[in-house]
Amino acid sequence: MPLMPPLPARAARLARYARPARAPWSGWAARPARPARPWSLRSRIRMHWPARPPAKRVCDLIGAVPLTLLCAALLLLAATALYGATRAGVLVREPALGLAGRPFRTWRLRTEGAGRPGAWVRRCALDGLPQLLNVLRGEMSLVGPRPETRTEHPERLLVRPGMTGLWQVSARSDLPWEEMPLLDRHYVESHWLGMDLAILAKTPRAAYEQRRA
Repeated sequence: MPLMPPLPARAARLARYARPARAPWSGWAARPARPARPWSLRSRIRMHWPARPPAKRVCDLIGAVPLTLLCAALLLLAATALYGATRAGVLVREPALGLAGRPFRTWRLRTEGAGRPGAWVRRCALDGLPQLLNVLRGEMSLVGPRPETRTEHPERLLVRPGMTGLWQVSARSDLPWEEMPLLDRHYVESHWLGMDLAILAKTPRAAYEQRRA
């Protein structure tokens, strides 16, 4: 009597425990091809300009935090003067387009109808200081194109709008209105940290000259 069953009987017994063979994977062939995505503004930003340039963002925070603390008393004084003249709210939120066309709201002091206090706040360029909150939130930068509700120049949306910029500094030198968008485009194409620091250094003098004008 054999000690082990014949080979055909063993094969039949093992076949009961064998898993059924799987068909070759054909999911890639059955999956429809994705349509080509259009060359969008956000894809250009990812390829040419990072969404958050590290050095520029760090510079914004290093500058915005102490400026907010230093200007808090001045903002409180300006807001008190405006409220005394109008007896109404002194902060205004205005819609604007940010990086890649993302909508947000900028802060500024309401100077309309405030008489001489409002004119003084505008001449001293204090009405835009609340935009430091937008810089801290990452919606704006210290340096960049002027924030606008809509624009005919989409290249401006490749960077964050700024509290000051090449346009604002040069506009106080009798620059023709038609050339101002060219400065924004030049900044978008050529900006770097050294240019931002140079613009920040020129901003106080430009604001002082605007006050004397």
